[in-house]
Amino acid sequence: MNANGRTAAQERLIDALNPGLRALAVRGVFRNYKKNSVIINEGEMGDSIFVLLEGAVKVFSTDQNGREITYGDIRAGDYFGELSLDGGPRSASVMTQEPSVCSVVSRAAVREHLAEEPEFALDLVAQVIRRARAATETARNMALLDVYGRVIATLEGHGGPARPGAPILLTQITHQSIASRVGASREMVSRLLKDLEKGGYIELGVKRITLLKKLPARW
Repeated sequence: MNANGRTAAQERLIDALNPGLRALAVRGVFRNYKKNSVIINEGEMGDSIFVLLEGAVKVFSTDQNGREITYGDIRAGDYFGELSLDGGPRSASVMTQEPSVCSVVSRAAVREHLAEEPEFALDLVAQVIRRARAATETARNMALLDVYGRVIATLEGHGGPARPGAPILLTQITHQSIASRVGASREMVSRLLKDLEKGGYIELGVKRITLLKKLPARW
């Protein structure tokens, strides 16, 4: 344990962050979360930012019937909860996908950080813009695309850039995680994926999908 009360393991996690985020993380309280722990509940009042030091989380919403829509995943080296800085309610829930470690930074500490590190304010604004664009894209897809179109958009978005004609391996992806992103049942997603596999467009594995060639716009 060092003079700041952090363990050597926590210090290593902090050192892995970029300088701006590292300076923010040291202002917070470190907390460990088990897999499938709900860190943030949609609608509750929030007054802190979470810097994700280790692990991964998903951002999602559910309706009264338990149906879920997933907005995105966040991995170590990033942060979440920034929309609560206006003192309003949380706009979505956040759950860990694996054991995770966060530095929980209060709103007062974030304000102090912004006063001392004004460049981080620009990073914060850029983060809000990126996530607003992602939310807009999700809303557009839900409104304008059918289920197949939303599945294709999810697969292609998960893969990222790749060489033309080269197979793309998608890892840590399941039929249920796709269903949660596109607002459809797992059974419907499974049928579509099986059809694409039969057509030679994809190859299915355990928590992995390989995109073998360009997916058709319509099916």
